Formats: sequence, C-alpha cells, structure tokens
Amino acid sequence: MSLPACPKCNSEFVYQDQNHLTCPECAHEWNPSEAPGEDEALTIKDANGTLLAEGDKVTLIKDLKIKGSSQVLKIGTKAVIRRIVEGKDHQLDCKVDGAGEMMVTAKFVKRA
Repeated sequence: MSLPACPKCNSEFVYQDQNHLTCPECAHEWNPSEAPGEDEALTIKDANGTLLAEGDKVTLIKDLKIKGSSQVLKIGTKAVIRRIVEGKDHQLDCKVDGAGEMMVTAKFVKRA
C-alpha cells in the first residue's frame, strides 16, 4: 500500500483516516480524490502588513507575558514559524528562541 507524499512538507509518513490522508509531521489533512490547490490558503500578515508563510523567521515587536508563567518574551526575540493556523487569538505556531514551542499572535511580530 503506497500513499502519496504530503503536498505541504513532502513527508512520506502519511496515514489514511477514513476518506482523508493525514501527515503526522505538519498535521496537514487532505482528500486525495479532490484536485490539489482547491484549499484556500490562509493569508496572515505581520504588524507591517507583510504576508507570513511557514518557515519564515520573525521577531517580536513588543514584550509579551507568557500566560500561566512569570516569564516575559522581550522585544527582538527571534522565532521561526512552524505552522499557520486559523484561530481567533493566535495564528502562528512558532519555535521561540529561549522559550520553546508556543502560539503567537501575528500582530505582535514582524518578518526578520
């Protein structure tokens, strides 16, 4: 049984879940019977209005307090966007230097 590679990250570790295929590395789900490119891409912009994409490097434009912690992320802290998600509060799933993985709101970052 050979499944096609993930269209987003080209991972070979794809598994089938009912009618959809799922990639465990980037969490992308798609229906193999639909034509590729039918999905509407999320358009997320940073504080300056620049479009952001997965893999972009960004920096924080203001100090951010981490919820449930006494730690504060300072202005200029660098992060890498792992995934862009649709959400009310947080749109970016990032790996932040010195703090690890966390969700960040797009209006508090600028592309580096």
